[in-house]
Amino acid sequence: MNKIKQYFAVVTLLLLIQQVAFAQEPELAPDRKAAIDSLALEKVRDLSKYISIIGDKETPFSEANRVIERAMELFADGAQMGVSSLNSSEVKYYGIRTYFRRLMALNYDKVKISWFNIQYISDLERQPDGRYVGVITIYQRFEGISEDGMKYQDTTKKDITVFVERKQTQIGGRLIGFWDVLLGDIRVSETTQ
Repeated sequence: MNKIKQYFAVVTLLLLIQQVAFAQEPELAPDRKAAIDSLALEKVRDLSKYISIIGDKETPFSEANRVIERAMELFADGAQMGVSSLNSSEVKYYGIRTYFRRLMALNYDKVKISWFNIQYISDLERQPDGRYVGVITIYQRFEGISEDGMKYQDTTKKDITVFVERKQTQIGGRLIGFWDVLLGDIRVSETTQ
Protein backbone atom coordinates (compact mmCIF):
# COMPACT_ATOMS: atom_id res chain seq x y z
CA MET A 1 0.00 0.00 0.00
CA ASN A 2 2.86 2.36 0.80
CA LYS A 3 4.35 1.85 -2.71
CA ILE A 4 1.04 2.81 -4.30
CA LYS A 5 0.97 6.07 -2.32
CA GLN A 6 4.56 6.78 -3.35
CA TYR A 7 3.72 6.08 -6.99
CA PHE A 8 0.77 8.49 -6.93
CA ALA A 9 2.87 11.12 -5.14
CA VAL A 10 5.56 10.87 -7.85
CA VAL A 11 2.97 11.04 -10.66
CA THR A 12 1.30 14.05 -9.03
CA LEU A 13 4.68 15.77 -8.64
CA LEU A 14 5.57 15.12 -12.28
CA LEU A 15 2.23 16.52 -13.46
CA LEU A 16 2.77 19.60 -11.30
CA ILE A 17 6.28 20.11 -12.74
CA GLN A 18 4.89 19.75 -16.27
CA GLN A 19 2.22 22.38 -15.57
CA VAL A 20 4.79 24.80 -14.16
CA ALA A 21 7.11 24.23 -17.14
CA PHE A 22 4.19 24.75 -19.52
CA ALA A 23 3.25 27.98 -17.78
CA GLN A 24 6.84 29.24 -18.20
CA GLU A 25 6.94 28.55 -21.97
CA PRO A 26 6.86 31.85 -23.80
CA GLU A 27 3.55 32.85 -25.37
CA LEU A 28 3.53 34.02 -28.95
CA ALA A 29 3.50 37.80 -29.10
CA PRO A 30 1.29 39.17 -31.91
CA ASP A 31 4.27 40.27 -34.03
CA ARG A 32 6.01 36.89 -33.49
CA LYS A 33 2.79 35.06 -34.39
CA ALA A 34 2.49 37.09 -37.61
CA ALA A 35 6.08 36.17 -38.51
CA ILE A 36 5.40 32.48 -37.79
CA ASP A 37 2.19 32.57 -39.85
CA SER A 38 4.18 34.08 -42.71
CA LEU A 39 6.88 31.39 -42.39
CA ALA A 40 4.27 28.61 -42.37
CA LEU A 41 2.61 29.97 -45.51
CA GLU A 42 6.02 30.31 -47.18
CA LYS A 43 6.84 26.67 -46.38
CA VAL A 44 3.52 25.60 -47.93
CA ARG A 45 4.33 27.67 -51.05
CA ASP A 46 7.76 26.02 -51.19
CA LEU A 47 6.10 22.61 -51.00
CA SER A 48 3.82 23.62 -53.87
CA LYS A 49 6.87 24.45 -56.02
CA TYR A 50 8.62 21.22 -55.03
CA ILE A 51 5.58 19.09 -55.91
CA SER A 52 5.31 20.81 -59.27
CA ILE A 53 8.99 20.10 -60.03
CA ILE A 54 8.86 16.48 -58.80
CA GLY A 55 5.73 15.71 -60.81
CA ASP A 56 6.96 17.37 -64.02
CA LYS A 57 8.01 14.65 -66.48
CA GLU A 58 10.68 16.96 -67.93
CA THR A 59 12.51 17.18 -64.59
CA PRO A 60 15.67 15.04 -64.71
CA PHE A 61 15.66 12.11 -62.25
CA SER A 62 18.65 13.44 -60.28
CA GLU A 63 17.04 16.88 -59.94
CA ALA A 64 13.74 15.36 -58.79
CA ASN A 65 15.60 13.36 -56.11
CA ARG A 66 17.43 16.49 -54.95
CA VAL A 67 14.11 18.35 -54.68
CA ILE A 68 12.57 15.43 -52.76
CA GLU A 69 15.32 15.73 -50.14
CA ARG A 70 14.64 19.48 -49.82
CA ALA A 71 10.91 18.88 -49.55
CA MET A 72 11.37 16.23 -46.84
CA GLU A 73 12.96 18.91 -44.60
CA LEU A 74 9.61 20.70 -44.45
CA PHE A 75 7.82 17.82 -42.70
CA ALA A 76 7.47 16.44 -39.20
CA ASP A 77 8.37 12.76 -38.82
CA GLY A 78 5.58 10.39 -39.80
CA ALA A 79 3.60 12.92 -41.84
CA GLN A 80 1.33 11.54 -44.55
CA MET A 81 -0.14 12.86 -47.81
CA GLY A 82 -3.71 12.12 -48.88
CA VAL A 83 -4.29 11.17 -52.51
CA SER A 84 -7.69 11.09 -54.20
CA SER A 85 -9.17 10.61 -57.64
CA LEU A 86 -12.46 11.29 -59.38
CA ASN A 87 -12.51 7.59 -60.28
CA SER A 88 -12.79 6.46 -56.64
CA SER A 89 -14.39 7.70 -53.43
CA GLU A 90 -11.47 6.25 -51.45
CA VAL A 91 -8.71 8.52 -50.18
CA LYS A 92 -5.35 6.81 -49.79
CA TYR A 93 -2.63 8.06 -47.44
CA TYR A 94 1.08 7.60 -48.05
CA GLY A 95 4.20 8.56 -46.16
CA ILE A 96 5.62 11.74 -47.67
CA ARG A 97 8.68 10.13 -49.31
CA THR A 98 6.49 7.35 -50.76
CA TYR A 99 4.09 9.99 -52.09
CA PHE A 100 6.95 11.83 -53.84
CA ARG A 101 8.24 8.58 -55.38
CA ARG A 102 4.75 7.73 -56.63
CA LEU A 103 4.39 11.25 -58.01
CA MET A 104 7.62 10.81 -60.02
CA ALA A 105 6.35 7.49 -61.40
CA LEU A 106 2.88 8.62 -62.54
CA ASN A 107 1.97 7.03 -65.85
CA TYR A 108 1.42 10.25 -67.81
CA ASP A 109 3.58 11.87 -70.47
CA LYS A 110 2.88 15.34 -69.09
CA VAL A 111 1.90 16.33 -65.55
CA LYS A 112 1.04 19.80 -64.32
CA ILE A 113 0.28 20.44 -60.64
CA SER A 114 -0.52 23.85 -59.20
CA TRP A 115 -1.75 25.07 -55.83
CA PHE A 116 -3.96 28.11 -55.25
CA ASN A 117 -6.08 29.79 -52.54
CA ILE A 118 -3.49 29.01 -49.83
CA GLN A 119 -4.79 30.29 -46.49
CA TYR A 120 -5.13 29.55 -42.78
CA ILE A 121 -8.47 28.02 -41.85
CA SER A 122 -7.54 27.33 -38.23
CA ASP A 123 -5.56 29.77 -36.12
CA LEU A 124 -2.54 28.48 -34.20
CA GLU A 125 -3.65 26.92 -30.93
CA ARG A 126 -1.34 26.10 -28.06
CA GLN A 127 -1.15 22.43 -27.11
CA PRO A 128 -0.38 20.98 -23.65
CA ASP A 129 3.13 20.05 -24.82
CA GLY A 130 3.92 23.72 -25.60
CA ARG A 131 3.68 23.38 -29.38
CA TYR A 132 1.20 25.30 -31.47
CA VAL A 133 -0.93 23.60 -34.12
CA GLY A 134 -2.88 25.16 -36.97
CA VAL A 135 -4.35 24.18 -40.32
CA ILE A 136 -3.69 25.71 -43.72
CA THR A 137 -6.00 24.87 -46.60
CA ILE A 138 -5.00 24.74 -50.25
CA TYR A 139 -6.59 23.81 -53.55
CA GLN A 140 -4.54 21.60 -55.84
CA ARG A 141 -5.16 21.50 -59.59
CA PHE A 142 -3.84 18.28 -61.15
CA GLU A 143 -3.61 17.67 -64.88
CA GLY A 144 -2.17 14.55 -66.48
CA ILE A 145 -1.94 13.95 -70.24
CA SER A 146 -0.99 10.62 -71.78
CA GLU A 147 0.74 10.08 -75.13
CA ASP A 148 -2.54 9.23 -76.90
CA GLY A 149 -4.02 12.58 -75.84
CA MET A 150 -6.14 11.23 -72.97
CA LYS A 151 -6.44 13.85 -70.26
CA TYR A 152 -7.25 13.54 -66.56
CA GLN A 153 -7.78 16.58 -64.38
CA ASP A 154 -9.20 17.35 -60.97
CA THR A 155 -9.15 19.93 -58.22
CA THR A 156 -8.60 18.75 -54.65
CA LYS A 157 -9.08 20.73 -51.47
CA LYS A 158 -6.45 19.71 -48.92
CA ASP A 159 -5.90 20.64 -45.27
CA ILE A 160 -2.29 20.82 -44.07
CA THR A 161 -1.53 20.48 -40.36
CA VAL A 162 1.13 22.96 -39.24
CA PHE A 163 3.27 22.44 -36.11
CA VAL A 164 5.11 25.31 -34.46
CA GLU A 165 7.53 24.40 -31.72
CA ARG A 166 10.28 26.01 -29.69
CA LYS A 167 13.78 24.75 -30.51
CA GLN A 168 17.33 25.66 -29.57
CA THR A 169 20.57 25.86 -31.50
CA GLN A 170 24.07 26.67 -30.40
CA ILE A 171 25.74 29.68 -32.01
CA GLY A 172 29.15 30.81 -30.80
CA GLY A 173 28.86 28.73 -27.65
CA ARG A 174 25.48 30.24 -26.70
CA LEU A 175 22.12 28.50 -26.81
CA ILE A 176 19.67 30.47 -28.91
CA GLY A 177 15.94 29.71 -28.81
CA PHE A 178 13.75 29.99 -31.90
CA TRP A 179 10.35 28.90 -33.20
CA ASP A 180 10.36 26.34 -36.00
CA VAL A 181 7.53 25.42 -38.36
CA LEU A 182 7.01 21.87 -39.65
CA LEU A 183 4.26 20.51 -41.86
CA GLY A 184 2.26 17.49 -40.75
CA ASP A 185 -0.41 15.38 -42.42
CA ILE A 186 -2.04 16.67 -45.59
CA ARG A 187 -5.66 15.50 -45.58
CA VAL A 188 -8.03 15.48 -48.56
CA SER A 189 -11.27 17.40 -47.92
CA GLU A 190 -12.88 17.06 -51.33
CA THR A 191 -12.07 16.29 -54.96
CA THR A 192 -13.99 17.83 -57.84
CA GLN A 193 -13.64 18.16 -61.58
